[in-house]
Amino acid sequence: MKTLAKVLGVILIVIIGLLIAIPFFIPVDAIFSKISEQVEKTTGRTLTIAGDKDLAIFPSLRLELNDVSFSNMAGGSRDNMATMKQLDIHIPWSTVFSGEIKLNKFVIREPNILLETNKQGKGNWQLFDNVAEQPTAQQKTSGQITLPESFDIELGEVAIYGGQFTYLDGQTGAQQQITDLDLAVLLKSLRKPLELKGGITYMDQRFELDVMVDNPVKAIEGRTFAVEKRVESKLLNLDFKGQIAEQGGNITGELHLDGDSVKDIAKWQGVTLEAKDEAFNAFSVDGSMQFKGQTFTVSKLVAKLDALAIEGSSTLNLGERLNVSANVDLGMLDLNPYLPDPVDAPAQDAEQSDAQPIVWDDTKLDLSALNSLDANVVVRSSGLKARDIKLGENQFTLKLQNSLLNLSMDKFVAYEGQGQGKVTLNAKQAPYKITTGFELKGIDAEPLLTDAVKFDKLLGKGSMQWQLTTQGQSQKDFVNALAGTLGFSFADGAIKGANVAELVRKAKELLSGNTGALTEGLNTGYDESQKTDFTALTGTMTFDKGVGTNSDLSLKSPLIRVTGGGTVDLPATNVNYRLVTGIVNSIEGQGTTDDSTGFKIPMRIKGPFHKVDISLDVSEAAKEQATEKVKDKVKDKLKGLFGG
Repeated sequence: MKTLAKVLGVILIVIIGLLIAIPFFIPVDAIFSKISEQVEKTTGRTLTIAGDKDLAIFPSLRLELNDVSFSNMAGGSRDNMATMKQLDIHIPWSTVFSGEIKLNKFVIREPNILLETNKQGKGNWQLFDNVAEQPTAQQKTSGQITLPESFDIELGEVAIYGGQFTYLDGQTGAQQQITDLDLAVLLKSLRKPLELKGGITYMDQRFELDVMVDNPVKAIEGRTFAVEKRVESKLLNLDFKGQIAEQGGNITGELHLDGDSVKDIAKWQGVTLEAKDEAFNAFSVDGSMQFKGQTFTVSKLVAKLDALAIEGSSTLNLGERLNVSANVDLGMLDLNPYLPDPVDAPAQDAEQSDAQPIVWDDTKLDLSALNSLDANVVVRSSGLKARDIKLGENQFTLKLQNSLLNLSMDKFVAYEGQGQGKVTLNAKQAPYKITTGFELKGIDAEPLLTDAVKFDKLLGKGSMQWQLTTQGQSQKDFVNALAGTLGFSFADGAIKGANVAELVRKAKELLSGNTGALTEGLNTGYDESQKTDFTALTGTMTFDKGVGTNSDLSLKSPLIRVTGGGTVDLPATNVNYRLVTGIVNSIEGQGTTDDSTGFKIPMRIKGPFHKVDISLDVSEAAKEQATEKVKDKVKDKLKGLFGG
């Protein structure tokens, strides 16, 4: 028994000694030469080791190579496609002397890998031309290769730590880079799914990846293969499930994208997005996509931004000049969260409560960005809110080409009316030129003017139309250069605040000497319950250099006629009108056609927009005390009526 124990002890010592000595007897350089030879035979590239080569046998045969480089394709932008600080190769013992090297794991540390295409579009990652079968004529044309059925690569698990990947497009010069790699790749066979998991850093943002390629051989040979991708980060999450064909030139599949803040993404891209707290936050995009050549198309698009919901389709052409095409339904579009708050008037002391003059903004606009893309976009919505303005169903078409923008209002429903219009903006060079033409019919005046300009004293339905042009580079420029015509026609309405017919009758009685009970009737100011009915209110205005001239203002009612004309000077923010109000000689109700008037009161509306003065224009013969009372009382009434 003791003899057996001694024998076993000697054997154990010999085994341990042999295990310790094995690294000294295994030809490391020969193994590396075999690997390098196999790499060059397979890829046509050179694998070079400039640093130390170490061999370990536990827990498996492991070859540690330092300062490793792998050569680039001919004509590449640099000598090596990849360099790495260290490469650990785990080799099954059974393959060491078999002549067929197989790997079950290798670890790459601090790699610097360049993926690039040449000017012909061929990628330096196409490594297997040397082992590919002779291509057919069609394959030569398409650039495809075919790997022999007997050829395979079993890498097992590949771990990558640190370093960077760079992608360089040899045709466009575009370059992208990712860093701080922490990746695990599992490749049991070129004909089995390849899995990649881990994290990368792109533009200082960390992204976690989970990618599966169903058949690497198909990818290598340029055939269609399936891919699934999941990307997670603090900024956004992306899911894609689809197919890649034509050697990466045709990508199709289902796309999902979501995130918590558009503002954060814009900031990440170096863009400051000034927005309200409730705007440009959570978003999501779902759709069927195709990326073929330079064209990115999304169909069956369903997108959400904050409370907005968008459906439709879009196409982006990412060639030398960006081209956008889209046909989308915006649903109920509330723009208020995305519009800047209106500038409040400055606070005023009680002793200084007068309205402030209007000052046009002369800040220069830069529209040069319009020259960076072309667009053809059709947009529909079931409703739209912009500040206090509320629109119904509408549709517009936007076309932009070579800095010339055409905006067509194809359908416009609002305030019980409808209309059409067009805006053209020529931004090829400053001064920018704008042309507008609109026609609105059946519009309810009071809610429209109340929501648009806070003027709530006009009742009635009618039409508005204008053909206006301007040019410039600021709001002030556009106002100063405004030219064209504007017309309006309202029927069966009223002007709130005073009964002009009653005022005229009382004024007539006063001027004839009857000042008794009528004086009391003129003492009240603006009265919401009073109104001046009209059967028609019409007029046209011609603008030249920002000054609008009107000579055909007409208000008709069963009792009175108001005619006149004047100017509205937009650059100087000044109005100058002379109106004549008269009582109809014969009253025949709403259907009267009698325009003749007896007693008339001339009236002057004059002054800056913020402080319009309304005065009576009476003759020298009427300047007695009673007349002055009429002037004062009627003037106060009319000021309330016209907002003076």
